[in-house]
Amino acid sequence: MNYDTYHIPTNFVDAGRVLGLFELRNVIEAVLLVIPALYLCIAYLPLDLTSKIIATMVIVIPTGGFGLMGINDDSFSRWLSSWWLWRRRRRLMLFRGEVI
Repeated sequence: MNYDTYHIPTNFVDAGRVLGLFELRNVIEAVLLVIPALYLCIAYLPLDLTSKIIATMVIVIPTGGFGLMGINDDSFSRWLSSWWLWRRRRRLMLFRGEVI
């Protein structure tokens, strides 16, 4: 019997990922979330430079991490569109006290 041996490379899961961890879509969404937050913090916080940097990092780093991780192993925009469709299509069930 002739069996073919196939070797699976160790980095086969890294395809289409940035730094081997984050999907490209999540990286783009994280950048799109962080840039406006960064601008708003730098432009409008009425603090001195050190306090402004600390406040900006407290806001920007969790926002970027949220954008990179997504929700339930899904990108934030994909989850948001699923949630929006569910919200639009849901129906209310009302019990009027009658049993048929």
